[in-house]
Amino acid sequence: MRDFNDTREQITSDMRAVIAETEALLKAMAIESKEQIAGLRPRVETAIARARARVERMESALERQARHAVRDVDVYAHRNPWQTAGMAAGLGAAIGAIIGVLLARR
Repeated sequence: MRDFNDTREQITSDMRAVIAETEALLKAMAIESKEQIAGLRPRVETAIARARARVERMESALERQARHAVRDVDVYAHRNPWQTAGMAAGLGAAIGAIIGVLLARR
């Protein structure tokens, strides 16, 4: 979970940098020369590329964690079929009760 928080903070930092660079570019477009605007463009592109790379790494990590979680649930369900069926039945009953209460209110 720490990796997720670190990555989230890095992405947030990168997005702030992208926003700051974009704002600078927009301000420069209004008052600066084409040479100064051209100098800002690589910084904006670099900030966007850095943010995109971090988002892709985060997506990959989340996908990997989701696959591990699914595998763990599958293993548990195969090792404990009766407990899994009981939990599913209990969850179904709880959802049914909630839906019944909500429909009764109408």
